[in-house]
Amino acid sequence: MDQSVTHPHAALPAIPHIDARQGGVRAVAEQAPAQLAAVMASGRAHYGEGAMTLGNRLSRRWLRRNENPYLAEIDVLAEVVGAPGVHLLNMSYEWTCTTSAAPDPTGPGARLLRTLDWPLSGLGRNVVVASMTGAAGDYENVTWPGFSGVATAMAPGRFAAALNQPPMRKWTPSCWFDWGVNHLRLWRRRALPPVHLLRRVFDTCKTYDDAFVMLRDTPLAMPAFFTLAGIEGGEACIIERSETKAWVRPGPCSVANHWISGDQPGRYRGIDSPGRFTLMETTRDTAAQEAPFDWLRYPILNETTRLSVIANPAQSRLTVQGWEADGPATAVFGLA
Repeated sequence: MDQSVTHPHAALPAIPHIDARQGGVRAVAEQAPAQLAAVMASGRAHYGEGAMTLGNRLSRRWLRRNENPYLAEIDVLAEVVGAPGVHLLNMSYEWTCTTSAAPDPTGPGARLLRTLDWPLSGLGRNVVVASMTGAAGDYENVTWPGFSGVATAMAPGRFAAALNQPPMRKWTPSCWFDWGVNHLRLWRRRALPPVHLLRRVFDTCKTYDDAFVMLRDTPLAMPAFFTLAGIEGGEACIIERSETKAWVRPGPCSVANHWISGDQPGRYRGIDSPGRFTLMETTRDTAAQEAPFDWLRYPILNETTRLSVIANPAQSRLTVQGWEADGPATAVFGLA
């Protein structure tokens, strides 16, 4: 693929494009040391030194007990960083998102539109795109140095996919008590976290159908929403997942951070999840290729938005921009 980067905001930095097909996530960390240091500093500022140390210890214990296939990789990342927190941050995806999958109105294939929101400052300006490879072939991972999972990626000629979080399950009148109950339930689970399942999908699945079956049927450590777009216009769906059940919505479709097909009482995450879903439903099919992010309006775009992505695997097209609370944080990155 040829790379082109456009600069509608000329003063903004370019998103690094890292070839990690040989060195994997370690290569991402070693080739983007400034971004890695900034992400770790953001984690320390958000969680505090004590939580980074204790949470890191508990996170690694959970991964080791479950014989997580990516633990050795995360251990290597921790060695590169040389300070506690890597295992915790690899298990701390408290983000919110707005995503859609539908036939691409600008050309062949299905198109994935995606924003990721997270209050951690610095994630928008320190995003990278990593070229990675697995048994099924190469893919482009929109990620951060020090992270071993996949939250948003595009495999040219295969599929694109993204992960959203469902609401926090509601068990009691207390939000904090519910948080504790949900983490206790997670501690008892032995299945893969959603970010690691999505990594496995990109590493091992050769087709949209293969990815669909794996995302629908594989047991999970916690609930998740997966959005999947293939190389045909009709290959688009959202898979709403509990730990053991799946509800599938065929495309054209959108998702934010509340259940549409599944029935799981919960507390909405992020800013105005119903409003973000409704806006995505109305703008999904009109976003133009010439102005790729003209669909970014409040509440889809808000002060916690850190990432916007457009992916079309049939056209091998990936467009990415990082955001911070005060607006765009990077130039627009493009692969076509």
